[in-house]
Amino acid sequence: MKNFALLGASGFVAPRHLKAIKDTGNQLIAALDPFDSVGIIDSYFPKANFFVEPERFDRYLEKRKYEDGLTLDYFSICTPNHLHDAHIRMALRRGADAICEKPLVLNPWNIDALEKIEQESGQKVWNVLQLRVHPSIIALKKKVDAAPKNKIFDVDLTYLTSRGNWYYTSWKGKEEKSGGIATNIGVHFYDMLAWVFGNVKQNTVHLHTHDRASGYLEFEKARVRWFLSINEDVLPAEIKAEGQRTYRSIKLEGEELEFSTGFTDLHTRVYEGIINGKGYNLNETRKAIEIVHEVRTQKPIGLKGDYHPFARKKLSKHPFVGVL
Repeated sequence: MKNFALLGASGFVAPRHLKAIKDTGNQLIAALDPFDSVGIIDSYFPKANFFVEPERFDRYLEKRKYEDGLTLDYFSICTPNHLHDAHIRMALRRGADAICEKPLVLNPWNIDALEKIEQESGQKVWNVLQLRVHPSIIALKKKVDAAPKNKIFDVDLTYLTSRGNWYYTSWKGKEEKSGGIATNIGVHFYDMLAWVFGNVKQNTVHLHTHDRASGYLEFEKARVRWFLSINEDVLPAEIKAEGQRTYRSIKLEGEELEFSTGFTDLHTRVYEGIINGKGYNLNETRKAIEIVHEVRTQKPIGLKGDYHPFARKKLSKHPFVGVL
């Protein structure tokens, strides 16, 4: 049985990590979050200690180390994006491996620094890249790998996940903390694309605003038009009619790839791989971080060239501009 600590217990993704820790037969020793709305812990580890102050969290772990001989094996990191780098370092200094949510870091050079700390500490950094264990994506990769070497696939990727006005007040709406729309909601898809279709040959951004981003990516084996948004106004009419607020679509050569389900246990599958020494390391995540950094720092060219059809949808004003 492995011992875990968890950072960021009140966030949206924390329950998936709590479930994965429990499903893999391990235990949570302590959790940290500045917000104390963490009753969800009772569903998994009611005996785990919880702290709102990092100093007391650190003191508790230190006491357990010297008084009980407690060794922490893993830190699960579910904190805001801009804190991942610092919290990974905290885990490694504590003598534990780090299991970190997406995006692992915001900039490619952060990976270089973490590689040095890995070497110094002897610990490992693992990233949660759960789309790689989704059955539909695994089947897609097999299909692409089996295709003729000179085959270039045409792909349209659309991900719409509606968010309310709270998003812009939270850290997610601040580019310096979340990395912006493409980083915050798109990094898993960019990792999946690079994993399936190979190295990036071209990265063009057509549109990048407060609530959407769109562009064109050319890989070794694919030409991809992509569109991401948190604005429910861009949802297809048939999706709205069903009362849905999320829409995922991958079209390969005009054919829809079905992956609307199958997400329930993906974190558990990733944890199983990590515990068995087959997780996704720093080098595995580099391509996706390079893609999102380039998307974030590029100047959009507008609707020129081969762009995603959704990029033509009417733009929206920021909900707080001229209001607050």
